[in-house]
Amino acid sequence: MKVQEPSFPRKRGSSFAIGADFKRANTEIYREAKNEFGNDISIKLLHIILLGIMIIIFNACSSTREFSEYENIEGNFIEDGIASWYGPDFHGNKTANGERFNTNELTAAHRTLPFNSILRVINAENSSSVIVRINDRGPFVKNRIIDLSKKAAEELDIIRNGTARVKLFLLNNVELPNNLAQPNFTVQVGSYKFMDDAINFARNINDSRVVKANINEETYFRVYVGKFISIHEAEELLHELKRNGINGFVKQVEN
Repeated sequence: MKVQEPSFPRKRGSSFAIGADFKRANTEIYREAKNEFGNDISIKLLHIILLGIMIIIFNACSSTREFSEYENIEGNFIEDGIASWYGPDFHGNKTANGERFNTNELTAAHRTLPFNSILRVINAENSSSVIVRINDRGPFVKNRIIDLSKKAAEELDIIRNGTARVKLFLLNNVELPNNLAQPNFTVQVGSYKFMDDAINFARNINDSRVVKANINEETYFRVYVGKFISIHEAEELLHELKRNGINGFVKQVEN
């Protein structure tokens, strides 16, 4: 059945500083509210204000908590080169893995690394570092190796200059592509829940193959045709397949 697929460089900031700032903020808010409303200040209003501050702090710390298990992992050096960062126009756009890009999260784009790869990015110019998760493809500008979210770029202090030379260290266990700098492209013509169905469909298509994929804890069997380092060659194959009544789309093999 064919289906639709649904000692490391010092890190900026401190939890103690956040706690102290939070306490001072609470005190200031209470003092200002009391001056404004007197002793009959609404406790409910005060609670709402404090809840708002807690939400802001929670959001600011969420990415740090997400990567806390990787803070003390040295990682394996995999690449060095120039990093850049996304402009604000990309906020809310769909990333290559289907997420919505959030400029305030610690994410990044890489040409070939598997999605959800966890990297430590070290600014070679000032030794600052940040941990990011790969959820998009790029950069597609010559001589650049990674595109950072604005939040990650702020951690590395590259907002003003726009770029910086960085080193990448892989922190989690993922399978690396043969060539980090060179993406590969193919044409996907089918996706099936059962391997036999995928094999039967692929049998009559030249240069086709069946690849198992795990998506959101579900297993699919994809049918791919061809493999190219040029996206234009993959698009030419797609047009040829369509002329023969076979629909599909071009995709990056590493996705």
